[in-house]
Amino acid sequence: MKRQDVETLQTEGTAFVTHLIRNPARSGEWIAFFQLNTGRSFFLIDEHDEVESFRQLDRLIEVLQRLGIKLAEIHF
Repeated sequence: MKRQDVETLQTEGTAFVTHLIRNPARSGEWIAFFQLNTGRSFFLIDEHDEVESFRQLDRLIEVLQRLGIKLAEIHF
């Protein structure tokens, strides 16, 4: 799911849970995983349709805050 899609879900009031997990392909990096109430799930992806990965958890949190996310579960 691209950033603008996350913003759209937020403004529409669509319920979903945000999980921050270590990137299985790059253990030193973090990715965001969204789980919708319909049972579907998505990763945060960039404009090239690749999973966005962040070296610093703080940076990922900043991005999510700008998208309107107020709560996320961190899995380490």
